[in-house]
Amino acid sequence: MLQDIAPRIRALSAGIGLIFAAQLVDAESAHGIAMYGAPELPPDFVSLPYANPDAPKGGRVVFGNTGGFDSLNPFVQKGTVPWQLRFWTHESLMGRSFDEPFTLYGLLAESVETDPDRTWVEFTLREEARFSDGSPVTVEDVIWSYETLGTEGHLRYRGLWDKIASIEETGPRKVRITFNVEDRELALITGMRPILQKAQWEGKDFAAAQLQDIPIGSGAYVIDSYEAGRFVNFKRNPDYWGTDIPFRRGTMNYDEMRLEFFGDQTVLFEAFKAGQLSAVREFNADKWANQYNFPAVQRGDVVKTEIPHLKPSGITGFVMNTRKPHFADWRVREALMHAFNFEFINDTITGGAQPRITSYFSGSELALQPGPAEGPVRALLEPHADELLPGALEGYDLPQSDGSERNRRNIRAATALLEEAGWTVKDGVLQDQNGTPMRFNILISQADKESETAIEIFARALERLGIVIAAEKVDDAQFTSRTNELDFDMTYYRRALSLSPGNEQKLYWGSENAHTPGTRNLMGVSSPAVDAMIEHMLTATSREDFIAATRALDRLLISGRYVIPFWNFDVGRIAHVKEMKFPQALPIYGDGPQYMPDVWWYEAN
Repeated sequence: MLQDIAPRIRALSAGIGLIFAAQLVDAESAHGIAMYGAPELPPDFVSLPYANPDAPKGGRVVFGNTGGFDSLNPFVQKGTVPWQLRFWTHESLMGRSFDEPFTLYGLLAESVETDPDRTWVEFTLREEARFSDGSPVTVEDVIWSYETLGTEGHLRYRGLWDKIASIEETGPRKVRITFNVEDRELALITGMRPILQKAQWEGKDFAAAQLQDIPIGSGAYVIDSYEAGRFVNFKRNPDYWGTDIPFRRGTMNYDEMRLEFFGDQTVLFEAFKAGQLSAVREFNADKWANQYNFPAVQRGDVVKTEIPHLKPSGITGFVMNTRKPHFADWRVREALMHAFNFEFINDTITGGAQPRITSYFSGSELALQPGPAEGPVRALLEPHADELLPGALEGYDLPQSDGSERNRRNIRAATALLEEAGWTVKDGVLQDQNGTPMRFNILISQADKESETAIEIFARALERLGIVIAAEKVDDAQFTSRTNELDFDMTYYRRALSLSPGNEQKLYWGSENAHTPGTRNLMGVSSPAVDAMIEHMLTATSREDFIAATRALDRLLISGRYVIPFWNFDVGRIAHVKEMKFPQALPIYGDGPQYMPDVWWYEAN
């Protein structure tokens, strides 16, 4: 049923190489902008290559989330928000193509220009661009959005504002942003900021918005109704301004989309089996193989679809808060990684069907290469040799067990590491030199059953080392609040990574925000070497230099032993009602958050 993407896999390295090799002489192509070189699509493209421009409009679909929500403003730090909201209701000046490593095409803006060194970028707004209330999107709205998000918005938006020297109206529907740092990616990042309506917030406190203060957007969908913590209903705006622009053609096809909220994944899955939901994403390969044989699947009313991708693994697992004294020592972190019997846990939870994440960029050409660092990677790391942990230069492999529950060899290795770090067992309890026992909690959402199972197995192993741990289960709102305040010992952690990593790496593991509440650097990495590798990535002017810097960063992160990695989500798995259809052509990023439902449609029999 699906397009064979094997040729895409074989061609990706060559394709990216051409993108990086292209040299800029004048301003970027007016209809789009690529991180390196020119956009793949021509100025007169009809639609994104993975969208069906003739897809019918109509239909109603229902999706499920676990937990709840207490806010409908996804742009501020306060509150727990349905994660889909900012993708469905709001738009940016440019939109990202998920069939290229990092390329943007015109959305609210009809064109973009920048100088060869990308010290500035200028956007021209589309004359027809409108908010959902019918008012035009203006340069004044754009300038207000950048400043407000940069000073009062969610932490993920604030870093850009400090890098802007000026933002000004330069003509009818034109806005120019000039930067105060050397960073080629900023011209693209500015094109991806959500644009809000200034008039809506006159006399209101944007950062302290209440649940009923729903930001007005320009997107295809508006919130039709909601009940706090239970559901949010979205309807496609019949007067949506962008239906026929190339970037939107064949997308946003459903007339109505509804989010229902459930206490945990088990209840959500039962609701899907009962026909209350239209589609679910499944991340457990064993469950996919053995529990998706219920009557609706057997009748053909529910279809199982697998969607491959070419993106890096990212990192998923239990992250250790290195701000806590007992996790500050890398030997303790390494000991815990030995005690975490991945092979046995993976067999218990996924039937051993999913491979382990071996590095932050595993599964892509950006991943570290096995063995000692060589060539340009080594040259980047050696100036920081004094601060590097064992394995960064020599090569680091995750501990492996024999698959048995006892895991004797790794438990012995963990014991030796703990003793080396100054921990000893007395009366069956592991203690430091001051007699303080090793105890910690693992913070998880109450809906996270898989992590709970992993913790139970992990706890039994740690008991043999004299360590007592427990799962600390909280609701989604508490989980968000606790992680924002860095109030945890260890917690479940997921960071998705792209084929074109850039400024977001500073948010994930840069020193600048390592101790700032709300930071996405949950492990607390504060390393000059990590900061330097990120800067090398951002200033690279060739594909080879960029890959070397990313591989060097990967070595620092995996040898830092900050996260106990889980399994890799190596393919997207979606079970859906048969009326939900999608194009044969697949993007290189596969089943990302803006693939389903963006380019899917409803086709009743």
